[in-house]
Amino acid sequence: MNKARIAIAAIFSLATTGLFLLPTSQADTTKSSSKQVTFNKDVAPIFFKNCAECHRAGEAAPFSALSYKDVRPWAKSIREKVVSREMPPWHADPHVQKFKNDRRMTQGEIDTITAWVDGGAKEGDPKDLPTAPKFVDGWRIGKPDMVLSMPEEFTLEASGPDEYQYFEIPTNFTEDKYVQMAEARPGNRLIVHHIIAFVQPPPKGGKPAPKLTKEEMEKFREKMEKESIFYRDGFLMRMKPDTPVYDDGCSLPSGGGSQRRDGGGDGDDSGAGQLLAGFAPGMDASIWEPGTVKKIPAGSKLIFQMHYSKQAGSVQKDRSMVGLIFAKGPSEKQVITRPISNNFFKVPPGADNHRVTACWTTKEDIHLINSMPHMHLRGKAMEIKAYYPDGRSEVLLNVPNYSFSWQTVYYYTKPIAIPKGTKFVVTAHFDNSTKNKYNPDPTQAVRFGEPTYDDMMIGWIDYTVDGKSPKNATASNSGGSSEK
Repeated sequence: MNKARIAIAAIFSLATTGLFLLPTSQADTTKSSSKQVTFNKDVAPIFFKNCAECHRAGEAAPFSALSYKDVRPWAKSIREKVVSREMPPWHADPHVQKFKNDRRMTQGEIDTITAWVDGGAKEGDPKDLPTAPKFVDGWRIGKPDMVLSMPEEFTLEASGPDEYQYFEIPTNFTEDKYVQMAEARPGNRLIVHHIIAFVQPPPKGGKPAPKLTKEEMEKFREKMEKESIFYRDGFLMRMKPDTPVYDDGCSLPSGGGSQRRDGGGDGDDSGAGQLLAGFAPGMDASIWEPGTVKKIPAGSKLIFQMHYSKQAGSVQKDRSMVGLIFAKGPSEKQVITRPISNNFFKVPPGADNHRVTACWTTKEDIHLINSMPHMHLRGKAMEIKAYYPDGRSEVLLNVPNYSFSWQTVYYYTKPIAIPKGTKFVVTAHFDNSTKNKYNPDPTQAVRFGEPTYDDMMIGWIDYTVDGKSPKNATASNSGGSSEK
């Protein structure tokens, strides 16, 4: 009897030990199957909230996140990009400031997507699928009150270097207009790298400026080029090789800006006026809080700066546009867009962490709405810091891993009060070494210029001057063309 009991006990012991030695995936089968993660119930709500704005028909993303059929073939890739936090794209330091357009997923959302893919990426019960978000004909701002387009289609040749082209669009406004939302939209995503839409106000006195003939415009540009630190290389503006080098733009009276007047700057003294809206990879539409607007004076024109890239391999046509939603009335809070830039830097060949600075000091009390770093392919990191008159300092934006592929505008959760006399210091680092896999040529020194094989250094900011109708931010710090 005792031997029989001992044998039974031994068999029981071996059985239970074998259970505990089973692989985890087998031991948890019952548990995981009872809580199976499905697309319709668990994953679709995450995709609709975090991904669908770009991952839908007509947008640049390679697939739509609005249906299981479109998502399923990409499941493993989605898991990889989400776990590494490459997607959704967000490059600002999460420990510095809070942003209302923060695209980052929570760890719980990442875990849900991971479990869904690891569990076989099941579709689930169709009844669990939430209602998909609605989009108006591709517009992120909803149906525009007005759409202003290029006067006619532009034809881009199949091969050759990039082109910057400028187009004039009359608004025919007989009264001042106040814009609550603005969105630049490419007509042909295959070739449009970026769009910058500027407001060009009428000359003082209200009479429209006479339209120059092609010959008059050419003479004007030749004259401006002689006075500028830039020269024209085909359809591109590039830094003249003999221009003095100042990596520390803060050491210059201008803070690093060039005060160029060749008709191609951003918020410079050329009369191009205020930036209204832009399009570039990763950039959101311009949407301002109620009571905060961009003004388009009566008689203004829009100037489209178009950066075309000949990547399609064939002759292409484009007719891009900007959509506007108007505010209900005037507002004393008018948005000013300012570039804080260094146009005089030079990145040596092979340098892997080259430091460049630019500065600007506000002469008014302002409220900072958003900020945005802009560099090209050698761009590595950028910080925007405020030095207050009382001796305090504060980092307003830190982007430790800059990506040229994602031109993100970072909107603060609440506008930041910046007192008169505050000094903004923008510090950028460039990687012109072989370690930078995007580097076009690490053997070449790099200067400011429009083509992506040159580079830029600009910290963009949007702000309001409350209680006033502020003047255009076209003073000392401004520079060449850019992408905001």
